[in-house]
Amino acid sequence: MKVPKRYMIVILTFISTFVCYVERVGFSIAYTAAADAAGVNQSVKGSILSSFYYGYVCSQVLGGWAAQRVGGRCILLFSFMLWSLTCGFVPIDPNHVMVLVIARLHVGVVQGFIFPSIHSVLVQWVQPHERSRSVSLTTSGMYLGAAAGMLVLPSLVKFRGPRSVFLAKAALGAAWSMLWLNHASDPPLPEHLKANAAGIGQLLLSIKEGQKIKVENGRGSIRAATIPGKRILVSLPVWAIVVNNFTFHYALYVLMNWLPTYFEKGLQLSLQEMGFYKMIHFLNMFIFSNVGGVIADHLITNRILSVTGTRKFLNTIGFVVASVALLALPIFRTSSGAVFWSSIALGFLALGRAGFAVNHMDIAPRYAGIVMGVSNTAGTLAGIIRVEFTGRLLEAAKTKNSDLSSPESWRSVFMIPGVLCIISSLGFLFLSTGERIFD
Repeated sequence: MKVPKRYMIVILTFISTFVCYVERVGFSIAYTAAADAAGVNQSVKGSILSSFYYGYVCSQVLGGWAAQRVGGRCILLFSFMLWSLTCGFVPIDPNHVMVLVIARLHVGVVQGFIFPSIHSVLVQWVQPHERSRSVSLTTSGMYLGAAAGMLVLPSLVKFRGPRSVFLAKAALGAAWSMLWLNHASDPPLPEHLKANAAGIGQLLLSIKEGQKIKVENGRGSIRAATIPGKRILVSLPVWAIVVNNFTFHYALYVLMNWLPTYFEKGLQLSLQEMGFYKMIHFLNMFIFSNVGGVIADHLITNRILSVTGTRKFLNTIGFVVASVALLALPIFRTSSGAVFWSSIALGFLALGRAGFAVNHMDIAPRYAGIVMGVSNTAGTLAGIIRVEFTGRLLEAAKTKNSDLSSPESWRSVFMIPGVLCIISSLGFLFLSTGERIFD
Protein backbone atom coordinates (compact mmCIF):
# COMPACT_ATOMS: atom_id res chain seq x y z
CA MET A 1 0.00 0.00 0.00
CA LYS A 2 1.49 3.29 -1.10
CA VAL A 3 1.34 6.12 1.40
CA PRO A 4 0.10 9.38 -0.20
CA LYS A 5 2.91 11.88 -0.55
CA ARG A 6 1.29 14.52 1.64
CA TYR A 7 0.97 12.01 4.49
CA MET A 8 4.65 11.19 4.14
CA ILE A 9 5.47 14.90 4.42
CA VAL A 10 3.37 15.21 7.59
CA ILE A 11 5.01 12.12 9.12
CA LEU A 12 8.47 13.50 8.36
CA THR A 13 7.64 16.89 9.87
CA PHE A 14 6.32 15.09 12.97
CA ILE A 15 9.62 13.22 13.24
CA SER A 16 11.50 16.50 12.80
CA THR A 17 9.82 18.14 15.82
CA PHE A 18 10.34 14.91 17.79
CA VAL A 19 14.07 14.96 17.05
CA CYS A 20 14.36 18.70 17.80
CA TYR A 21 12.94 18.25 21.29
CA VAL A 22 15.09 15.19 21.96
CA GLU A 23 17.99 17.53 21.12
CA ARG A 24 16.82 20.26 23.52
CA VAL A 25 16.07 17.92 26.40
CA GLY A 26 19.25 15.99 25.65
CA PHE A 27 21.48 19.03 25.97
CA SER A 28 19.94 19.97 29.31
CA ILE A 29 20.40 16.44 30.67
CA ALA A 30 23.93 15.90 29.35
CA TYR A 31 25.28 19.36 30.17
CA THR A 32 23.77 19.37 33.67
CA ALA A 33 25.42 16.02 34.43
CA ALA A 34 28.80 17.21 33.11
CA ALA A 35 28.54 20.59 34.87
CA ASP A 36 27.61 19.05 38.21
CA ALA A 37 30.55 16.66 37.97
CA ALA A 38 32.88 19.60 37.25
CA GLY A 39 31.45 21.78 40.04
CA VAL A 40 30.17 24.53 37.75
CA ASN A 41 28.14 27.16 39.63
CA GLN A 42 24.45 27.79 38.99
CA SER A 43 24.99 31.17 37.35
CA VAL A 44 27.24 29.74 34.64
CA LYS A 45 24.86 26.81 34.12
CA GLY A 46 21.98 29.21 33.70
CA SER A 47 23.87 31.30 31.14
CA ILE A 48 24.68 28.28 29.00
CA LEU A 49 21.23 26.70 29.27
CA SER A 50 19.49 29.99 28.36
CA SER A 51 21.81 30.94 25.48
CA PHE A 52 19.86 28.66 23.11
CA TYR A 53 16.71 30.76 23.57
CA TYR A 54 18.47 34.05 22.88
CA GLY A 55 19.59 32.65 19.53
CA TYR A 56 16.19 31.06 18.92
CA VAL A 57 14.24 34.27 19.45
CA CYS A 58 16.41 36.18 16.95
CA SER A 59 15.81 33.94 13.93
CA GLN A 60 12.06 33.19 13.89
CA VAL A 61 11.01 35.97 11.53
CA LEU A 62 14.18 35.52 9.46
CA GLY A 63 13.29 31.82 9.18
CA GLY A 64 9.83 32.69 7.88
CA TRP A 65 11.31 35.10 5.35
CA ALA A 66 13.88 32.54 4.18
CA ALA A 67 11.24 29.83 3.85
CA GLN A 68 9.10 32.23 1.81
CA ARG A 69 11.94 33.19 -0.52
CA VAL A 70 13.97 29.98 -0.83
CA GLY A 71 11.38 27.35 0.08
CA GLY A 72 10.63 25.65 3.38
CA ARG A 73 11.85 22.25 2.19
CA CYS A 74 15.42 23.45 1.56
CA ILE A 75 15.61 25.66 4.66
CA LEU A 76 14.42 22.80 6.87
CA LEU A 77 17.09 20.47 5.52
CA PHE A 78 19.80 23.13 5.86
CA SER A 79 18.81 23.83 9.46
CA PHE A 80 18.91 20.16 10.47
CA MET A 81 22.30 19.62 8.87
CA LEU A 82 23.83 22.62 10.64
CA TRP A 83 22.66 21.84 14.16
CA SER A 84 23.51 18.14 13.73
CA LEU A 85 27.07 19.03 12.74
CA THR A 86 27.35 21.37 15.74
CA CYS A 87 26.23 18.62 18.13
CA GLY A 88 28.66 16.17 16.56
CA PHE A 89 31.78 18.33 16.72
CA VAL A 90 31.44 20.68 19.72
CA PRO A 91 33.07 19.19 22.84
CA ILE A 92 30.97 19.09 26.02
CA ASP A 93 33.59 20.52 28.36
CA PRO A 94 31.87 22.56 31.12
CA ASN A 95 35.05 24.59 31.63
CA HIS A 96 34.94 25.94 28.05
CA VAL A 97 32.07 28.29 28.81
CA MET A 98 32.42 30.59 25.82
CA VAL A 99 32.61 27.68 23.36
CA LEU A 100 29.40 26.21 24.75
CA VAL A 101 27.62 29.58 24.79
CA ILE A 102 28.51 30.22 21.14
CA ALA A 103 27.52 26.66 20.18
CA ARG A 104 24.13 26.93 21.89
CA LEU A 105 23.52 30.36 20.39
CA HIS A 106 24.29 28.87 16.99
CA VAL A 107 21.97 25.90 17.52
CA GLY A 108 19.25 28.28 18.73
CA VAL A 109 19.56 30.50 15.66
CA VAL A 110 19.54 27.53 13.29
CA GLN A 111 16.60 25.81 14.99
CA GLY A 112 14.67 29.08 14.84
CA PHE A 113 14.27 28.40 11.11
CA ILE A 114 12.58 25.04 11.65
CA PHE A 115 8.99 25.79 12.67
CA PRO A 116 8.42 28.61 10.14
CA SER A 117 9.80 26.28 7.46
CA ILE A 118 7.52 23.45 8.57
CA HIS A 119 4.47 25.68 8.26
CA SER A 120 5.58 26.79 4.80
CA VAL A 121 5.89 23.14 3.75
CA LEU A 122 2.59 22.02 5.27
CA VAL A 123 0.58 24.84 3.71
CA GLN A 124 1.81 23.68 0.30
CA TRP A 125 0.99 20.01 0.79
CA VAL A 126 -1.97 19.78 3.18
CA GLN A 127 -5.49 20.48 2.02
CA PRO A 128 -7.71 22.75 4.16
CA HIS A 129 -9.87 19.98 5.66
CA GLU A 130 -6.72 18.17 6.86
CA ARG A 131 -4.83 21.15 8.25
CA SER A 132 -5.85 20.89 11.90
CA ARG A 133 -4.86 17.29 12.47
CA SER A 134 -1.75 17.63 10.29
CA VAL A 135 -0.42 20.61 12.23
CA SER A 136 -1.48 19.03 15.54
CA LEU A 137 0.32 15.79 14.73
CA THR A 138 3.41 17.63 13.56
CA THR A 139 3.68 19.82 16.65
CA SER A 140 2.81 16.94 19.02
CA GLY A 141 6.19 15.51 18.10
CA MET A 142 7.59 18.14 20.49
CA TYR A 143 5.86 16.57 23.47
CA LEU A 144 6.63 12.97 22.52
CA GLY A 145 10.26 13.89 21.85
CA ALA A 146 10.59 15.56 25.24
CA ALA A 147 9.02 12.54 26.96
CA ALA A 148 11.28 10.11 25.10
CA GLY A 149 14.36 12.20 25.93
CA MET A 150 13.52 12.28 29.62
CA LEU A 151 12.90 8.53 29.64
CA VAL A 152 15.94 7.32 27.70
CA LEU A 153 18.75 9.89 27.85
CA PRO A 154 19.49 9.86 31.62
CA SER A 155 20.36 6.17 31.28
CA LEU A 156 22.58 6.93 28.29
CA VAL A 157 24.43 9.55 30.35
CA LYS A 158 24.78 7.11 33.24
CA PHE A 159 26.23 4.25 31.20
CA ARG A 160 27.99 6.01 28.30
CA GLY A 161 28.68 9.52 29.57
CA PRO A 162 27.39 13.00 28.55
CA ARG A 163 29.28 12.99 25.25
CA SER A 164 27.25 10.01 24.06
CA VAL A 165 24.09 12.12 24.17
CA PHE A 166 25.64 14.70 21.82
CA LEU A 167 26.65 11.97 19.38
CA ALA A 168 23.19 10.39 19.57
CA LYS A 169 21.56 13.76 18.82
CA ALA A 170 23.88 14.32 15.87
CA ALA A 171 23.08 10.83 14.54
CA LEU A 172 19.32 11.43 14.85
CA GLY A 173 19.61 14.76 13.05
CA ALA A 174 21.70 13.23 10.26
CA ALA A 175 19.28 10.29 9.88
CA TRP A 176 16.31 12.62 9.59
CA SER A 177 18.18 14.76 7.04
CA MET A 178 18.73 11.69 4.86
CA LEU A 179 15.04 10.76 5.09
CA TRP A 180 14.01 14.29 4.17
CA LEU A 181 16.48 14.45 1.29
CA ASN A 182 15.19 11.17 -0.12
CA HIS A 183 11.44 11.55 0.41
CA ALA A 184 10.57 15.26 0.51
CA SER A 185 9.84 17.35 -2.55
CA ASP A 186 7.90 20.39 -3.64
CA PRO A 187 4.31 19.47 -4.48
CA PRO A 188 3.02 19.11 -8.05
CA LEU A 189 1.42 22.38 -9.12
CA PRO A 190 -2.23 21.19 -8.99
CA GLU A 191 -1.71 19.76 -5.48
CA HIS A 192 -0.15 23.03 -4.39
CA LEU A 193 -3.15 24.96 -5.64
CA LYS A 194 -5.61 22.63 -3.93
CA ALA A 195 -3.72 22.88 -0.66
CA ASN A 196 -3.85 26.65 -0.72
CA ALA A 197 -7.55 26.82 -1.51
CA ALA A 198 -9.61 28.54 1.16
CA GLY A 199 -12.37 25.91 1.12
CA ILE A 200 -12.89 22.27 0.25
CA GLY A 201 -13.17 21.78 -3.45
CA GLN A 202 -12.76 25.48 -4.17
CA LEU A 203 -9.88 27.05 -6.01
CA LEU A 204 -9.61 30.48 -4.48
CA LEU A 205 -5.89 31.01 -4.62
CA SER A 206 -5.81 33.52 -7.42
CA ILE A 207 -2.72 34.13 -9.44
CA LYS A 208 -2.41 37.86 -9.62
CA GLU A 209 -0.18 40.21 -11.47
CA GLY A 210 3.21 40.54 -9.83
CA GLN A 211 3.37 36.92 -8.65
CA LYS A 212 5.67 34.31 -10.10
CA ILE A 213 5.01 30.70 -10.99
CA LYS A 214 7.96 28.39 -11.19
CA VAL A 215 7.39 25.01 -12.82
CA GLU A 216 10.07 22.38 -13.18
CA ASN A 217 9.44 18.77 -14.27
CA GLY A 218 5.74 19.06 -13.59
CA ARG A 219 6.25 20.56 -10.14
CA GLY A 220 5.75 24.13 -9.18
CA SER A 221 5.33 26.73 -6.53
CA ILE A 222 3.85 30.17 -6.38
CA ARG A 223 5.84 32.92 -4.76
CA ALA A 224 4.69 36.43 -4.01
CA ALA A 225 6.75 39.23 -5.48
CA THR A 226 6.59 41.16 -2.21
CA ILE A 227 5.86 40.21 1.39
CA PRO A 228 3.19 42.45 3.00
CA GLY A 229 5.21 42.95 6.17
CA LYS A 230 3.44 46.10 7.34
CA ARG A 231 -0.03 44.59 6.82
CA ILE A 232 1.00 41.50 8.75
CA LEU A 233 2.35 43.52 11.68
CA VAL A 234 -0.78 45.69 12.04
CA SER A 235 -3.32 42.91 11.44
CA LEU A 236 -5.56 42.26 14.45
CA PRO A 237 -6.08 38.54 13.58
CA VAL A 238 -2.29 38.15 13.46
CA TRP A 239 -1.98 39.80 16.87
CA ALA A 240 -4.68 37.46 18.21
CA ILE A 241 -2.41 34.56 17.22
CA VAL A 242 0.70 36.27 18.63
CA VAL A 243 -0.89 36.97 22.03
CA ASN A 244 -2.21 33.42 22.35
CA ASN A 245 1.17 31.96 21.39
CA PHE A 246 2.81 34.12 24.08
CA THR A 247 0.29 32.96 26.69
CA PHE A 248 0.56 29.29 25.69
CA HIS A 249 4.33 29.29 26.11
CA TYR A 250 4.27 31.37 29.28
CA ALA A 251 1.90 28.89 30.96
CA LEU A 252 3.79 25.91 29.51
CA TYR A 253 7.18 27.09 30.76
CA VAL A 254 5.84 28.01 34.22
CA LEU A 255 4.42 24.52 34.68
CA MET A 256 7.26 22.59 33.12
CA ASN A 257 10.06 24.45 34.89
CA TRP A 258 8.56 25.31 38.28
CA LEU A 259 6.43 22.24 38.98
CA PRO A 260 9.38 20.30 40.47
CA THR A 261 10.08 23.21 42.85
CA TYR A 262 6.38 23.38 43.73
CA PHE A 263 6.35 19.68 44.62
CA GLU A 264 9.50 19.89 46.71
CA LYS A 265 9.19 23.32 48.35
CA GLY A 266 5.48 24.05 48.16
CA LEU A 267 4.11 20.60 49.02
CA GLN A 268 7.14 19.31 50.93
CA LEU A 269 7.25 16.14 48.85
CA SER A 270 10.43 14.29 47.93
CA LEU A 271 10.33 13.36 44.27
CA GLN A 272 13.25 11.18 43.32
CA GLU A 273 12.06 10.72 39.76
CA MET A 274 10.65 14.08 38.77
CA GLY A 275 11.48 13.32 35.15
CA PHE A 276 8.82 10.59 35.28
CA TYR A 277 6.15 13.13 36.24
CA LYS A 278 7.28 15.46 33.48
CA MET A 279 7.05 12.59 31.03
CA ILE A 280 3.41 12.03 32.03
CA HIS A 281 2.62 15.69 31.35
CA PHE A 282 4.25 15.60 27.91
CA LEU A 283 2.43 12.39 26.97
CA ASN A 284 -0.82 14.03 28.04
CA MET A 285 -0.08 17.01 25.77
CA PHE A 286 0.70 14.65 22.90
CA ILE A 287 -2.71 13.00 23.24
CA PHE A 288 -4.73 16.20 23.71
CA SER A 289 -2.96 17.95 20.83
CA ASN A 290 -3.95 15.22 18.37
CA VAL A 291 -7.49 14.96 19.77
CA GLY A 292 -7.89 18.71 19.18
CA GLY A 293 -6.73 18.38 15.58
CA VAL A 294 -9.11 15.51 14.83
CA ILE A 295 -12.06 17.36 16.39
CA ALA A 296 -11.27 20.53 14.44
CA ASP A 297 -11.11 18.78 11.08
CA HIS A 298 -14.30 16.84 11.88
CA LEU A 299 -16.18 20.06 12.66
CA ILE A 300 -14.93 21.73 9.48
CA THR A 301 -15.29 18.76 7.08
CA ASN A 302 -18.84 17.98 8.21
CA ARG A 303 -19.74 21.67 8.14
CA ILE A 304 -20.80 21.60 11.80
CA LEU A 305 -18.89 24.85 12.31
CA SER A 306 -17.13 27.23 9.97
CA VAL A 307 -13.34 27.44 10.04
CA THR A 308 -13.63 30.65 12.07
CA GLY A 309 -16.11 29.06 14.51
CA THR A 310 -13.96 25.95 14.90
CA ARG A 311 -10.77 27.88 15.68
CA LYS A 312 -12.57 30.08 18.21
CA PHE A 313 -14.41 27.16 19.83
CA LEU A 314 -11.34 24.99 20.43
CA ASN A 315 -9.11 27.89 21.44
CA THR A 316 -11.68 29.10 23.96
CA ILE A 317 -12.35 25.65 25.44
CA GLY A 318 -8.63 24.90 25.70
CA PHE A 319 -7.58 28.16 27.32
CA VAL A 320 -10.58 28.58 29.66
CA VAL A 321 -10.29 25.04 31.08
CA ALA A 322 -6.52 25.51 31.41
CA SER A 323 -7.15 28.75 33.29
CA VAL A 324 -9.49 27.02 35.76
CA ALA A 325 -6.91 24.27 36.30
CA LEU A 326 -4.09 26.76 36.90
CA LEU A 327 -6.16 28.65 39.47
CA ALA A 328 -7.11 25.37 41.20
CA LEU A 329 -3.55 24.04 41.30
CA PRO A 330 -2.35 25.77 44.53
CA ILE A 331 -5.66 24.94 46.29
CA PHE A 332 -5.41 21.14 46.07
CA ARG A 333 -2.29 20.54 48.12
CA THR A 334 -1.64 16.85 47.56
CA SER A 335 0.64 15.11 45.09
CA SER A 336 -2.34 13.55 43.26
CA GLY A 337 -4.16 16.90 43.17
CA ALA A 338 -1.11 18.73 41.81
CA VAL A 339 -0.49 16.08 39.13
CA PHE A 340 -4.19 16.03 38.15
CA TRP A 341 -4.68 19.79 37.81
CA SER A 342 -1.32 20.42 36.12
CA SER A 343 -2.12 17.61 33.65
CA ILE A 344 -5.53 19.16 32.93
CA ALA A 345 -3.91 22.57 32.41
CA LEU A 346 -1.25 21.28 30.01
CA GLY A 347 -3.63 18.95 28.17
CA PHE A 348 -6.18 21.66 27.42
CA LEU A 349 -3.46 24.14 26.49
CA ALA A 350 -2.39 21.58 23.87
CA LEU A 351 -6.02 21.15 22.78
CA GLY A 352 -6.22 24.92 22.27
CA ARG A 353 -3.44 24.73 19.71
CA ALA A 354 -6.04 23.45 17.24
CA GLY A 355 -7.29 27.04 17.41
CA PHE A 356 -4.50 29.61 17.35
CA ALA A 357 -1.61 27.42 16.19
CA VAL A 358 -3.30 26.38 12.93
CA ASN A 359 -4.77 29.82 12.27
CA HIS A 360 -1.58 31.01 10.48
CA MET A 361 -2.45 28.72 7.59
CA ASP A 362 -6.07 29.92 7.48
CA ILE A 363 -5.46 33.65 7.28
CA ALA A 364 -2.17 33.70 5.38
CA PRO A 365 -1.50 30.44 3.52
CA ARG A 366 1.06 32.12 1.28
CA TYR A 367 2.87 33.70 4.23
CA ALA A 368 2.24 31.03 6.89
CA GLY A 369 5.94 30.70 7.68
CA ILE A 370 6.35 34.43 8.26
CA VAL A 371 3.27 34.71 10.49
CA MET A 372 4.47 31.62 12.37
CA GLY A 373 7.87 33.28 12.80
CA VAL A 374 6.30 36.40 14.27
CA SER A 375 4.09 34.48 16.70
CA ASN A 376 6.83 32.04 17.69
CA THR A 377 9.07 35.00 18.52
CA ALA A 378 6.45 36.02 21.07
CA GLY A 379 6.34 32.46 22.40
CA THR A 380 10.10 32.37 22.86
CA LEU A 381 10.09 35.78 24.57
CA ALA A 382 7.53 34.37 27.00
CA GLY A 383 10.04 31.70 27.97
CA ILE A 384 12.80 34.24 28.55
CA ILE A 385 10.55 36.58 30.57
CA ARG A 386 9.09 33.72 32.59
CA VAL A 387 12.47 32.58 33.97
CA GLU A 388 13.36 35.84 35.67
CA PHE A 389 9.85 37.03 36.54
CA THR A 390 8.72 33.82 38.25
CA GLY A 391 12.00 33.64 40.13
CA ARG A 392 11.47 37.17 41.44
CA LEU A 393 7.91 36.31 42.51
CA LEU A 394 9.14 33.33 44.50
CA GLU A 395 12.01 35.27 46.07
CA ALA A 396 9.54 37.94 47.20
CA ALA A 397 7.18 35.28 48.55
CA LYS A 398 10.03 33.58 50.41
CA THR A 399 11.04 36.87 52.03
CA LYS A 400 7.47 37.58 53.08
CA ASN A 401 6.51 34.10 54.28
CA SER A 402 9.97 32.83 55.32
CA ASP A 403 9.60 29.77 53.09
CA LEU A 404 7.70 28.50 50.01
CA SER A 405 5.43 25.97 51.74
CA SER A 406 2.34 28.17 52.03
CA PRO A 407 -0.34 28.36 49.28
CA GLU A 408 0.05 32.15 49.22
CA SER A 409 3.65 31.78 48.05
CA TRP A 410 2.51 30.02 44.88
CA ARG A 411 -0.86 31.61 44.16
CA SER A 412 0.52 34.43 42.02
CA VAL A 413 2.86 32.05 40.15
CA PHE A 414 -0.12 30.09 38.79
CA MET A 415 -2.66 32.91 38.82
CA ILE A 416 -0.76 35.05 36.31
CA PRO A 417 -0.79 32.47 33.48
CA GLY A 418 -4.38 31.60 34.45
CA VAL A 419 -5.51 35.19 34.01
CA LEU A 420 -3.47 35.51 30.81
CA CYS A 421 -5.33 32.48 29.42
CA ILE A 422 -8.69 34.20 29.97
CA ILE A 423 -7.52 37.51 28.45
CA SER A 424 -5.93 35.77 25.46
CA SER A 425 -8.95 33.59 24.77
CA LEU A 426 -11.22 36.66 24.81
CA GLY A 427 -8.89 38.44 22.40
CA PHE A 428 -8.91 35.46 20.05
CA LEU A 429 -12.69 35.18 20.34
CA PHE A 430 -13.26 38.77 19.22
CA LEU A 431 -10.32 39.44 16.87
CA SER A 432 -9.53 36.21 15.05
CA THR A 433 -10.91 34.85 11.79
CA GLY A 434 -10.62 31.64 9.82
CA GLU A 435 -10.89 33.43 6.47
CA ARG A 436 -7.90 34.21 4.31
CA ILE A 437 -7.00 37.88 4.68
CA PHE A 438 -3.64 37.91 2.87
CA ASP A 439 -3.64 37.02 -0.85
